[in-house]
Amino acid sequence: MSRRSKGLFSGRSRHLARHNKPSKIAVREIIKEFKPGDKVAIVPKSNMKNIPHPRYKGKIADVIEKRGSAYVVELRVYNATKRLTVPGLHLKRA
Repeated sequence: MSRRSKGLFSGRSRHLARHNKPSKIAVREIIKEFKPGDKVAIVPKSNMKNIPHPRYKGKIADVIEKRGSAYVVELRVYNATKRLTVPGLHLKRA
């Protein structure tokens, strides 16, 4: 008998599935640009390699800076201010 995996996304694939959308990612999703000060929503896509944690799914954040091909976003979670580095693929204008 094998042991169950206890990885970060173990058992969460059903929450990340997009049943009503195609699984292919369009080029326009990859090359979209944001400016510092823009409001964005964190929308994890099915690309598991560089996905933000599902607890931030749907949160609204401010873009602080561009770092490589990703963006540094700042959001408030209760009394804490969090800074996340999120690829533009997982961001949507709010």
